[in-house]
Amino acid sequence: MKARIDAIIQREQAEYLDRLIPQTDPFLQEMEQYAAEHHVPIADREVALFLEITARAIKARRILEVGMAIGYSVIHLARGMDEGGRVLSIEPDEEMIKASQGYIERAGLSGKVRIERGKGLEVIPRLRETFDLVFIDALKEEYLGYLELVLPRLRTGGVIIVDNLLWGGQVAGEIRSPDQESSTNALREFNQRFVSHPKLRAEVLPVGDGLGYAVKLG
Repeated sequence: MKARIDAIIQREQAEYLDRLIPQTDPFLQEMEQYAAEHHVPIADREVALFLEITARAIKARRILEVGMAIGYSVIHLARGMDEGGRVLSIEPDEEMIKASQGYIERAGLSGKVRIERGKGLEVIPRLRETFDLVFIDALKEEYLGYLELVLPRLRTGGVIIVDNLLWGGQVAGEIRSPDQESSTNALREFNQRFVSHPKLRAEVLPVGDGLGYAVKLG
């Protein structure tokens, strides 16, 4: 989640684009309010909508998510999937899993979501499925590791989406506090690798807090 509305683009443009985004339904608004009150990082509304649109556009049937939090992005991904599709989401925090399970059940999507408890770098090597779409939104210092581990599990022509690549503008400018140095430097390294990766056709978009978008080459 970006720190403020004008973290990436100018405020006038950001406010205009924000007004264009369709209002979420009361259920999703409840999730957004919970996240704000409990300081849970979730995808920005425009990012979540982008995920749902992409899942629909590529007719995804198998999706992998690294980093679930309370399930906000999972619900968007699951809503965009074809019948019979499933999202496999990796999350290590039991409190987040409990909250997300409640929301997923209330959304009527339990049959479309499978949760894998554990850390991404430990869970991904155990997976044997092939995925159409991968969404990464977890520990920034581990993004490079996630990328290399998920690539063999992504089909040719499959899509990878990665959140927070502009990190409130810090990757292109000044690091605002010492506790942001590690994550910012990790994202700077990741971005260079992501856009030049020989197995990907990739770019970083000024959507939300910076969204990486790539297609796996043959």
